Amino acid sequence: MKYLIGSSILITTVAANLAFAADVYGPYPITLKGYDGDATNSVSYSGQVGRQLLHNSLKKAISSGAQMNVTKAYFNGSDSDLILLDPVSSADFKVDVTNINDVSKTNLAGKAYKGTINGWPGAMTGKEVLESMIERAAQTENGYDAKHGYDYAQLVSKFAMGAVFYHQACDNYLDEKLEADNKPNNKPYKDGAYFTGKEHSWDEGFGYWGAAAHGATLSARVNYDIAKKKDMASADANGDGVVNLKSEMNYAHAYYASAYDKGGVTDYYNTITEAFIDGRQIITDANGEALSDSARTDLKAKARVICSNWEKVIAESVFKYAGSVYSDLEELKANPGDEKLMRTHAKHWGELKGFALSLHTSGQNLGELGTRIDRLIGLGPVVNGSAVTGVDGGGNYFVMGDADADKYMVHMLKLQKLMEDEFGVTAKNNDKLAGISNISEILGAGDSAEND
Repeated sequence: MKYLIGSSILITTVAANLAFAADVYGPYPITLKGYDGDATNSVSYSGQVGRQLLHNSLKKAISSGAQMNVTKAYFNGSDSDLILLDPVSSADFKVDVTNINDVSKTNLAGKAYKGTINGWPGAMTGKEVLESMIERAAQTENGYDAKHGYDYAQLVSKFAMGAVFYHQACDNYLDEKLEADNKPNNKPYKDGAYFTGKEHSWDEGFGYWGAAAHGATLSARVNYDIAKKKDMASADANGDGVVNLKSEMNYAHAYYASAYDKGGVTDYYNTITEAFIDGRQIITDANGEALSDSARTDLKAKARVICSNWEKVIAESVFKYAGSVYSDLEELKANPGDEKLMRTHAKHWGELKGFALSLHTSGQNLGELGTRIDRLIGLGPVVNGSAVTGVDGGGNYFVMGDADADKYMVHMLKLQKLMEDEFGVTAKNNDKLAGISNISEILGAGDSAEND
């Protein structure tokens, strides 16, 4: 894989559920030479937090049946107030924001992946895929297309997490912007800024990761509960009685990392968060001077740790939901036509597909592996013996009427094996391979069962 840099760096520990030393992302001093303003903390990633809130609210809006002008506002941004739909205050979990624009007047659309996504009908860019999904969602009831088995809230959410957050962090801020001549550390990030080019670039990468600034001091279970809005006391690090959504909340991939880590096998959340903290300290130690070659080498090594493990969090999610889809099809075989089961199946398939598409957005071409992943999943779930196989010039889905649920279940097993072999997943939630005694025989069926 793209990020494979040696087992000594990538190996995660079993200490996921232990509290760590007081490692917190910030505050960091002002190092920008010549700055004479009032700022005392050089950390700034409010735009990224704003996009985390837009993502959460967009998902909520789709699943609540909001009209397209509303859902598009959460995608494109708006000069008007954008009411925060998730997370919102409750009796047990109070947050400090009600209007997303009070955090940052920003958008998701402008940061979405602009490369072609071949794993979705229409050969569109990542941005166009999200736009299309949002438009189609508005034509359904609460984002659910029963005919084609699409849960658009899940599809949009999981793909946006990759096409915006993962893409921007690992294909931009932790990649191009680490070069010496791109946002140098001895100059402000932009005119009037109180932070250097490298400080802000690194901070923005951290904002896309979505971890609470004090998250590395907490156990995986606690970080998971914070994301689920179940532990305000642990979230409220400064004790002011509300959860500061800029620095005290867990979002998106950081949340999923904590979900896997609480099983005690992996430590993705802390591995990534600590690498961000260590990298920021390298930049801070330069004290506003251009980074030395050795410092830049060390910083790039931290970036590789971050992105390799981030990729594995996404691969773990593909593994997990492939197992969920497998189980759904088992249940549907025993209970054909069960609408509740079919609804659950669509949800799980949407999560699977969204995460799988995300693997294509890091800026690196997965090549044949990416093609295999796309073909195994196909363009739609099996719905009453049918599945989407393409789209015509008018935007109408082609549906194949002889989709085989048993073959598709084999696809899910092959997919789990790919995540294991090619991405090195170890949490392996919903593992369906372990319980099959003749797995080699099943997986040896060849690629003929895959969707072309």
